Amino acid sequence: MNERAPERDRREDVFVVERPWGRFRQFTRHEPTTVKTITVDPGQRLSLQRHEHRAELWHVLAGPLDVTVDGRSWVAQVGDLVWVPRGAVHRMGNPGEQEAVVLELGFGRFDEDDIERLEDDYSRR
Repeated sequence: MNERAPERDRREDVFVVERPWGRFRQFTRHEPTTVKTITVDPGQRLSLQRHEHRAELWHVLAGPLDVTVDGRSWVAQVGDLVWVPRGAVHRMGNPGEQEAVVLELGFGRFDEDDIERLEDDYSRR
């Protein structure tokens, strides 16, 4: 993948396949991705940050989740998909009383050192 190619919104690639036993939802196919779950404790939030080398697709598994992407803020609910383009300033936080959980798919070169923190509640750089 050319890391400087324009990013397309990967929410458009997600699809559902019905089966006799139920269904599955597919998020990516035949391309390198990094997949992880993020658990945000009640009343906590991640740093306001951006990444130079990756875009992210978030699937809210447990919430609600306060979300900010490039100056737009809203509350994402369970089942919502959030697209974070490469270079977008973003943050997630948990306004609820139970853990919030997000499935995160990273597209591009994934490196935890590719976090530029703009604001951080925990004084990290």
